[in-house]
Amino acid sequence: MVVPTSLRGKVFSARYAIGAGLVTPDHLRSRAWQRVFRGIYADASLTVTHQLRCAAALAFLAPPGAAVAGRSAARLHGVMLGTADDPVELLVPPLAPRCRQGGVAVHHGVLGTADRVVVERLPVTSPARTCWDLVSWLDPVEAVVWIDRLLALGRVTTAELSDWLARHRAAATRGVRRFERALSLVDARSESPAESRLRVRLALAGLRPPAVQYEIYDADGRFVARVDLAWPERKVAVEYDGVWHVGSAAQIHAERRRLSALASCGWSVLVATSDRLRDDFAGFTAELRAALRTR
Repeated sequence: MVVPTSLRGKVFSARYAIGAGLVTPDHLRSRAWQRVFRGIYADASLTVTHQLRCAAALAFLAPPGAAVAGRSAARLHGVMLGTADDPVELLVPPLAPRCRQGGVAVHHGVLGTADRVVVERLPVTSPARTCWDLVSWLDPVEAVVWIDRLLALGRVTTAELSDWLARHRAAATRGVRRFERALSLVDARSESPAESRLRVRLALAGLRPPAVQYEIYDADGRFVARVDLAWPERKVAVEYDGVWHVGSAAQIHAERRRLSALASCGWSVLVATSDRLRDDFAGFTAELRAALRTR
């Protein structure tokens, strides 16, 4: 069908477009359109990104005063995690009606003026407020994964988060202890979500926090390697995954030489594969504890 000029490159409400005689219900089922949410459509020529879905949710589904929040806010602040189809997270005023639209996760709460910023012309929670909400809404491991990314991007600093914590501790805000615990686990040096998850899971299992992205040198001061996690006083390191299953023969050979060089410097290196961490995290933790204890 011919796309009406007024709908080209646009996101629109099906009720409006049908009521205005621009399309019919049958036309909306054609390839000319793509559904963004129930009752909300877009020109098929548009790329439906998570940002576009955030804009559509605010424009057509959210009550006044709403802002993009949580993981959606982190993505608008630059965090490259998740997919375009992930639920859009919104923070809405406490007394706003609950939105039961699929693909939208609504949280109720007070959002101060200082905690609201504009990103790509959309109201979004500030980076510090976003971190607070991530800790409030996610399990501790995933909250730290997202905050590590925000820290690594420089969207927020540990000093700003510590200041946020101090102000809310003084106000006896509910959730302060949970936020304080999360701040004790974050690290901007973490280079991947998988590395963050491993580090936090080990901490929650009771292991002493490791050094992150630790550089190792030989006795002559020559650089040997940089390892993901390290306990330098024990010369024990943990590397996440490596190239053992997906690397080329040359990569695997180089990795073996690297591990041999670390061993010659007196280091014990445990390789944590995704399969092992999924299926036998307790066993891996026991091996790490034994290595730390014996060395």
